[in-house]
Amino acid sequence: MQVLPKGVRHIPGYLGREAQEALVENIRQVVQAAPLYTPVMPRTGKPMSVRMTNCGSLGWVTDRDHGYRYQAEHPVTGKPWPPIPDRLLRIWEEVSGYAGAPEACLVNFYREDARMGMHQDRDEAEFAAPVVSISLGDSCLFRVGQTRREGRTTSFRLDSGDVVILGGEGRLAFHGVDRIYPSTSALLKNGGRINLTLRRVTRSAFGEQLKDAEDRSRRT
Repeated sequence: MQVLPKGVRHIPGYLGREAQEALVENIRQVVQAAPLYTPVMPRTGKPMSVRMTNCGSLGWVTDRDHGYRYQAEHPVTGKPWPPIPDRLLRIWEEVSGYAGAPEACLVNFYREDARMGMHQDRDEAEFAAPVVSISLGDSCLFRVGQTRREGRTTSFRLDSGDVVILGGEGRLAFHGVDRIYPSTSALLKNGGRINLTLRRVTRSAFGEQLKDAEDRSRRT
């Protein structure tokens, strides 16, 4: 049995086929309002291998001049991001263990040659909230490590309908996608993988309560 880093949870098959299809339809509507685009890396301007968009009051973006950040509007259209679908909000309520609502859902679309290097999700102000990741479409090889880049890593396969939660001690774990397994799912008509990442960006009263409880626990 594979042992994951503390705070990292993998829930295989959390969403059945019908729920996956319904969620894909929700994401199609998101993409109609906020089209997929190709982001670029800070400083170098190198294009990423994934296309992305967002939904929620805030969206994660990156560009050469201003780097990684959250903003309220699509960087290409200038329009506000569409709201997070209710179906995604229910998943957050079911698995996050966090009382505040997510403010951003990053939508990454992977073609068969796309990758995502090892990184931390640390552009948020609220680390008390977990990151909830949902896989749709083709399977991938997911790798997760420790909170230090040089820490030991563990790799495992994510299939369509799987959910991964990075929370607690694993909230800042390095993670990435090493490869896509083409034609492993018929969910998306033209293949590929969609990854949905729900995040709380700003601090909440619930987060402050959790932080106070952790501080008290350290002092005793």
